[in-house]
Amino acid sequence: MALDIFDRAEKEIDESRRSFLKVSAAAGGGFMLALTTACATTDPTDGAAAAAAPAAPAAPPVDINAFVAIAPDGTTRIMAKNPEIGQGVKTMLPMLIAEELDVDWNDVQIEQGDADQDRYGFQMAGGSRSTPQHWIPHRQVGAAGRAMLMQAAANKWGVPLSELTTQPSKVVHAASNRTISYGELAADAAGLEAPDAETLTMKDPANYRIIGKNVLNWDSPRIVRGEPIFGIDVEVPGMKVASFQKAPVFAAKVASANIDEIKALPGITDCFIVRGQTEDLMGLMDGVAIVGDDWWTTNKARQQLKIEWELNETANQSSASFAQKAAEMAGQEPQAWIAPSGVDADAAAVATKASLDSAAKTIEAAYAYPFLPHAPLEPQNCTAHAKADGTIEFWAPTQLPGPGIQLVSRTLGVEQSDITVHLIRCGGGFGRRLSNDYMVEAAAISRQAGNIPVKVLWTREDDIQHDPYRPGGWHNFKAGLDADNNLVAMMDHFVTFGNGERTASSADMNAGEFPRDFIPNTAYGRSMMPLGIPTGPLRAPTSNAVCFAFQSFIDEVALAAGKDPLDFRLELLRQGEEPAPGRPAFSPARQIACLEQVRQRSGWDQRASLPKGTGMGVAFYYSHQGHFAHVAKVKVEQNGQWRVQKVWVVGDVGSHIINPTNAHNQAEGSVVDGIGELLQQITFEGGKTVQTNFFDMPLIRMNQAPQMDIHFNITDNEPSGLGEPALPPVLPAVTNAIYAATGNRVRSLPLNPAELRWA
Repeated sequence: MALDIFDRAEKEIDESRRSFLKVSAAAGGGFMLALTTACATTDPTDGAAAAAAPAAPAAPPVDINAFVAIAPDGTTRIMAKNPEIGQGVKTMLPMLIAEELDVDWNDVQIEQGDADQDRYGFQMAGGSRSTPQHWIPHRQVGAAGRAMLMQAAANKWGVPLSELTTQPSKVVHAASNRTISYGELAADAAGLEAPDAETLTMKDPANYRIIGKNVLNWDSPRIVRGEPIFGIDVEVPGMKVASFQKAPVFAAKVASANIDEIKALPGITDCFIVRGQTEDLMGLMDGVAIVGDDWWTTNKARQQLKIEWELNETANQSSASFAQKAAEMAGQEPQAWIAPSGVDADAAAVATKASLDSAAKTIEAAYAYPFLPHAPLEPQNCTAHAKADGTIEFWAPTQLPGPGIQLVSRTLGVEQSDITVHLIRCGGGFGRRLSNDYMVEAAAISRQAGNIPVKVLWTREDDIQHDPYRPGGWHNFKAGLDADNNLVAMMDHFVTFGNGERTASSADMNAGEFPRDFIPNTAYGRSMMPLGIPTGPLRAPTSNAVCFAFQSFIDEVALAAGKDPLDFRLELLRQGEEPAPGRPAFSPARQIACLEQVRQRSGWDQRASLPKGTGMGVAFYYSHQGHFAHVAKVKVEQNGQWRVQKVWVVGDVGSHIINPTNAHNQAEGSVVDGIGELLQQITFEGGKTVQTNFFDMPLIRMNQAPQMDIHFNITDNEPSGLGEPALPPVLPAVTNAIYAATGNRVRSLPLNPAELRWA
C-alpha cells in the first residue's frame, strides 16, 4: 500500500479523533459557504420559482457546532468535511450526524467544507477510511448537538432533562404533551457548552431512521442536470486558462523553447518557462506554461511549442529493460526476505526451502502484471490565485488537501496559514488526486503570470502520460504438497521497484500475505530495481495487483492437489487463528462465511453442467478492513474473445451498511473497474509513456459490464469502508474462470485473446 501517504494520515486522524468534539464546539464562526457561481453546493431554484417575486431572505442558521447549523425554520445544514470523489461520502458522513442529531432528513442541506484541519480534523478521500474513522466521531457530533438542543428545551420549559426525548427535528415533553422545533431552540442551544463525549447516549441501532436506508446522493440531481459542479467547471472573476507542457521523460529540464513565438499568437496573454525541481516526481516539474483567454486557444497554441529537453537517467528505462532485469533477478537469491514484525524472515526462508526440498510434489509458476494509470474521466485541473499580498486561494478537486497545502508552501515559500483551499467535487480519483501536482502547477503559473487567477487544465494525454502509476511487478512462486496433498510450504520471490531499501510508492507487498500463518512454512523474498517514473496508490493499492498473483497461484496449487478450488481455500482458512478482539485484522471466520455464502449464491457446486467454453472461478481477499469473496462466470469463444457473464460478490464490512445505495454502487463499480484492469497496461520506451488516450489504453465499456449479484454479510464488527475492498478478488476470479473454461492459465496481464484460444 501507499504507506507513506496513509500511515501519516492515520496518525493525524487518530490525533484529531481524540479531540473531535472539542474542535467541533470551539471552532465557532459561521459556515464556510461554497462558491455561489459554478461551484455552488445548494440546489438553485427552479424556473417557476425564479419567475416569481423574490422571497424575503431567510433568517441565517445558527451554528450548534462546527458541523451543524440550524435555521429558525428548521433547515439543518450539515458540513461534509471530506472530499467527494464519487464515492458518496458527501452524503454518507452527514447521514451519521443526522441520525444521532435525530433530525428529519428532509430538513437537511449538505455543504462541502473547505480545507480546514483545525476546524474539521484531518480531511482525506482515500484508503476506504471515511467510514471506520468517522463511524463513532460523527455520530458523537450529532448526539452532542441533540443533547444541547434537549438541554435548551429543558431550560426553556423548566423541566428535568431526563423527562425529554426527541422526534425528528423536535424535542418532546411527553408529560405535558409539548413539543418544540429544533429551529426554535437553535439560538439557545448554540450558547451551551458541548457535552463530554463520555456522557453521550447513542441511539439503539434498532431505532435508526437514516443509517441503513437508501439515500439519494446529494449531488446526483445536479449531475443529472449537467450543472457545473466539478473542478473543470470552476469560473472566477478575471480568470485566465493555462496549458502546461511537461517533459515526456519525467523530471527532464527545459533547455529552450520558442516562448516569444507563442506569446505573439492571438488570444495568448503570456508564455513562460516554469522552473521546477527533480527530487519529488509529483511536485513542480520544469515545463512551459501558455496562458490565454480560453482553453481551446491555449491548447491550440501548445501544438506549436518547440521545446528542447535536457534528458536524464530515466530516458534509459523501458518496459523491455524492466522485464529483462526482472527475469535476471528471478533467477537469483532475493535481495531481502520479508516477514511481519516478530518473525525471523531469514529463518523462515531456511525452513521453507527445506520443506520444499522434501515435499512430495512441487508447483512453480511466475506471474506478472503491468503498470496501470488512474484515468479518471475528469482530467487533472486546478484553479489558483496567487495574490500580490502573498496569499494563495485554490479551487481544487483534491483527495488530500493537507499535503497539497504543504507542497505549495514548501515549493513557493508561502506560509500554510496563507493558503485557502475550497474543496471542489472530483470527477473521479481512484487515488490519482492524492497527489497534488496540479495544485502547485496552478499556483506557480498564477504567480508567474502576474498574480492573476488561473485555471490549469490538463488534456487526456497529459493525464495518461503524467500519472503516478500503479507499479508493475513479478512474482515467482513455488509451493510444496505432502503425500496427502496438503500444502506445507510456499515461497514467493517478488521483483518490484525501489531505490535503496525503500520500495516505490504502492510497489511493496504485505509481508503477512495469505497463506502466511495458515500453512507450516512460508517465505517471501523481495528484490528491487531503480525507477525514475512516479508511482502511487490506485484503487485498492497493492491489493489490486498482489491478489491477482496469489489467488491465481493458489488456484493452481488446489488443482495440483486434486481439490476443489473453493474447498481448498476453506481448508487453508480453517487452519488460521482469529485476531485479537477489537483489532481490525484479517478474520478467517469472516472470510469463511463469505466464501460459503458466495458458493451458495453462485451455484458453485453445479458448475460442471456449464457448456464447454464457459467456466467459473473463485477468489477472496482481505483489503482495507473488508472481507470479500467473488465467483465469476466467464464465457470464452474458441477464437479467444471473452466475456464476463456474471459476478457474485459477498462482502463483510461490519455491522451496518450506512447507505445501501452507495454500498451497492461501490461494489458494482469495483467489479467493473477490476474487469477493466484486465484490459489495460502502461508501457515505457526511452523513459516515455507509450500510451496516450483511450484508444490505446481502453476503459471497459458498458456492453462489457457483467450481471452482478451483491450481498453483504452483517456481522458484529464496526463498519469499514467500501471504496476498495470489493475490487481485488475480481481479477483472479475472472482469470481462474478463464482457466476453467479453456484450460489456459493466465499468468500475465493484460489479457491477450490470442493466448485464450481453445479447440
